[in-house]
Amino acid sequence: MTLSLRFRAAIVSLALLGVFLGVWHLATRGGGATATMSPEYAKLMGLTATQGKSAMPGPLDVGAKLWEHLKRPFYDNGPNDKGLGIQLAYSIGRVGLGYLIAVIVAIPLGFMIGMSPLISKALDPFIQVLKPISPLAWMPLALYTIKDSSISAIFVIFICSVWPMLLNTAFGVAGVRKEWINVARTLEVGTVRRAFTVILPAAAPTILTGMRISIGIAWLVIVAAEMLVGGTGIGYFVWNEWNNLSITNVIIAILLIGLVGMLLDQVLARFTRMVTFPE
Repeated sequence: MTLSLRFRAAIVSLALLGVFLGVWHLATRGGGATATMSPEYAKLMGLTATQGKSAMPGPLDVGAKLWEHLKRPFYDNGPNDKGLGIQLAYSIGRVGLGYLIAVIVAIPLGFMIGMSPLISKALDPFIQVLKPISPLAWMPLALYTIKDSSISAIFVIFICSVWPMLLNTAFGVAGVRKEWINVARTLEVGTVRRAFTVILPAAAPTILTGMRISIGIAWLVIVAAEMLVGGTGIGYFVWNEWNNLSITNVIIAILLIGLVGMLLDQVLARFTRMVTFPE
């Protein structure tokens, strides 16, 4: 991408952001737009009619509240009152650990599947049955067997991360050009050395694409998992602030979830570009 194109794209992005913020500000100015609960739901939540109707915050309100959070990101006033930095750290830590375990399992197993047609055929039925299962469907079973909400969330991250990496690794390894492998065999390169010096570099872009897909799914799932199990994390923060009817904090959390997800994706995208070379 040329510098001129990047500059023009940045200008268009800023213009779109300005339009969005302007429309948002005008729509919420003076409390014109409201987030209203139905009377039945407000009664179910134990709220009065006045509590069940709160003004939707505008961008200035959200910006001011975000600045308050940024000034004290790591405060800890008890179980239900922690800074956004702490909540994000818990979520990123769970995602990182579950994702790392998935890498350790998926990439070696993907290599075996890609290099051996026998193993590929043998494991394919199990993969096709387990892959479509929603990660959150495993949460009740994990909570029942592990009996720890934080470890259960890490297990769910592992389950949702393993399949894209496994399948992309197997696909990348199986798709390595046969001429390269035949040359390595002609030179009497051993299987292990051939895997690291020929197959891994050739399959690396495909493997990292799978890892990039996995990190996006993992970050999406951890938010939903923390809403279910509670305790700590950005997902729990969203649910807790909704119960407190703090729509401003909910919007801030949504914004931060998107930004962190974008950063995680861009890190792996950068690694993908580093190992991709034109033939």
